[in-house]
Amino acid sequence: MDALTAIAERHSTRAFTNEPVPREVLQKIIDAGRRAPSARNEQPWEFVVVTEPATRTKLGKLGEFTAPLGAAAACVAVYCKDAKYYLEDGSAAVENILIAATALGLQSCWIAGDKKPYCVEAASILGVPLGFKLVALLALGHGREPGAPVPKRALETVLHWERW
Repeated sequence: MDALTAIAERHSTRAFTNEPVPREVLQKIIDAGRRAPSARNEQPWEFVVVTEPATRTKLGKLGEFTAPLGAAAACVAVYCKDAKYYLEDGSAAVENILIAATALGLQSCWIAGDKKPYCVEAASILGVPLGFKLVALLALGHGREPGAPVPKRALETVLHWERW
C-alpha cells in the first residue's frame, strides 16, 4: 500500500482479534517510527513493544481510555528523552508508526500519554528509567471489524493559499 493510501485509510480501532502480530512486522513498524523527522536530529525516542498479555492487561487498566491496549496483539509505548521538542518529535514518530501499521494491514489506536495521570504507573510497569516522557501508548493488531476512516473536514475548508 502506498503512503497516501495508508494515510487516507488509517483510523482508530478499539476492538481487536486475538491474532498475534509477527515480531518482524512489529520491527518494520518501529523502524518507520525511528525514521521520523526530529528537531535538531536529536532522535529522542525510545519504543517499548509489549506483546505479553499480562503486561498489556495492566496497561489496559491504567485509565479511562486505555482498554484497547489490553485487547490488541501489541502495545507500543513511545517515550522520549525530556528534551525541548520531545512532544513534537515523539508525535512524528507516532504518526509514522500508525501509517506503517495501516500499510502492513494492521489497525491501531493512539492513546494519549503526555501529561496523563497514569504516566508514572506506565513507566513503572515498563521499567522506564528517569528522564523520559511518555508521548503515547499505541494499540496495534488485527481489528475485529474492517472499520473505516471517520469523515474529515473538506480540503477546501482547511486550505488557505498565501493568506488566511
